[in-house]
This record gives sequence, C-alpha cells and structure tokens, in this order.
Amino acid sequence: MALVFCLCMTEAILLFSPENSPFCFCSRKVKMRLHWTAQTLVIVAATLGLGFIISSKSRSEYPHFVSWHSILGIVTLIATCGQALCGLCLHFPQLLRVSSVARLRLYHITCGLVVYLLATFTVALGIYSDWFQAQIKGVAWYVCLALPFYPALVVMNQIISVYIPAKRGNI
Repeated sequence: MALVFCLCMTEAILLFSPENSPFCFCSRKVKMRLHWTAQTLVIVAATLGLGFIISSKSRSEYPHFVSWHSILGIVTLIATCGQALCGLCLHFPQLLRVSSVARLRLYHITCGLVVYLLATFTVALGIYSDWFQAQIKGVAWYVCLALPFYPALVVMNQIISVYIPAKRGNI
C-alpha cells in the first residue's frame, strides 16, 4: 500500500509538469481528472493500509500509534484528506464565494508540497523501523533511505520552478 501511496501521489503532482509528464499534451481539464483519480487512489491506499495495520496490531496485541512513524503517518493521512477537501474547494470556488482563485490555487499547491514532504518523511521513518532494519541491511539500507528523497526533490523543483517565478512577477 505504501508503494501505491508514494507512486500515485508523486505522479498526481507531476501530471502538471511541463517537462516530466507523459500527459503534457493533454488539456488542463484531463490533467485535473487524472490528478483527482490518482489522489483518490492515494487516499484509498492509505486508508486500506491503516486498516491492515490496525488489524495486524490488534491481532498481535501490540500497542497502536506509539512510534514516530505511526504518528507522522496519521498526521500525513489527515493532511492528505484535508488537501483533497481543499482541492474540491478549488474546483468549486463559487460555492465558497472565493474571489481569488489564483491565490487559493497557490495555497493548494503550497500545502500539497507540505503534505508530500510529510509523506516522504513518514516513509523515511518507516525505514528506521526495527522490522525494516531486520529485513534490509548494509549498503542496501542506505539506498532505501535515500530513495524517497529523490522524487521529493523532483516535486519540489517542479513546484518552485513553475509557480514561484509567477509569484515573483506579482511582487
């Protein structure tokens, strides 16, 4: 489930990239629908993963939500759901009587980056778990630790290069 979460969240963000997306020739409307679909899969995968974890912990009678990984995972799931609600508000600004859709879009993008970074650090903390360290050892462990940060750098670069220059022009 974590793999689906990470891949779908990354691809949902990179859909809007002019260079990195295989959907760069699609209209904005098609990209938004693909973004919604991928983000819905993110929420479904996270919710299913949480359900499996709670079930497994209950069966083995281990305590719930005691590690930094689990606490940050819950915060990330809540933030992801909140970000999805913000995306719906962005799609229907007339219901909220929002006057500046561009500003709301910038907030959505900025908060989306924060949620993505939360997810990245949640994955990195999972790599520090006793279970993962028992499975993967040596140099491979360090490679696994570095892997989540590369897509995060790509996503941060895309957001900064596409949206920050537009903001500088308004100042």
